[in-house]
Amino acid sequence: MKQQDRVTLFTDGSCLGNPGPGGFAALLVYRDSRREITGGFRATTNNRMELMAVIEGLTALTRPCRVDVFTDSRYIKDAVTRGWLDTWRSNGWRTAAKKPVKNQDLWTGLLVLLDRHRVEFHWLRGHSGHPENERCDALARAAAASPDLPEEPRPGLGPRAPAGR
Repeated sequence: MKQQDRVTLFTDGSCLGNPGPGGFAALLVYRDSRREITGGFRATTNNRMELMAVIEGLTALTRPCRVDVFTDSRYIKDAVTRGWLDTWRSNGWRTAAKKPVKNQDLWTGLLVLLDRHRVEFHWLRGHSGHPENERCDALARAAAASPDLPEEPRPGLGPRAPAGR
C-alpha cells in the first residue's frame, strides 16, 4: 500500500446569533505549506458552520490522505468517535428519541469524505490560546460578519459553500 500523505486540519465555525449569519474556517497544514479556506452564509447555525469547516477542509484535498482534524466542536468529534454518526445512519437518520437528525445533509457529505480519507479527530478547547485554533476562530468570525453573505443552499442540495475567501 502506498503511504498516504499526512495533513493536519484545524477548523472552526462561528455564528452571530444562533441561527444568524455564520462563517467557517479551515486551515490545512502539509509539510511547510498552509492553506486557509473560509466561507459563510446569511442565515445558519453554529453547528452547521462547524461541520462546513471540516467538510470544506477535507474537500480541498486533491488525493486520499491521512488527516488529523483538530476541532473545538465536541458535537463533531463525539458524533464520529463515539459512533453516533454510524448509529444515526443505521437508524434511518433518526436519533435515539426517534427524531430526525439535525444537519443530515452535512453529515451525509462528511461520510463521503471520511470514506475517502483516513481521518482522526482531536478536540481542542476553544479560546485557549492555541494559535491555529485562534486563527480559525478569527477567520470564521470575519466570514460571518462579511457583507452580502449568500443564502445557504437548502438541505439536500449538497454541502458546498463559497470557499477560498
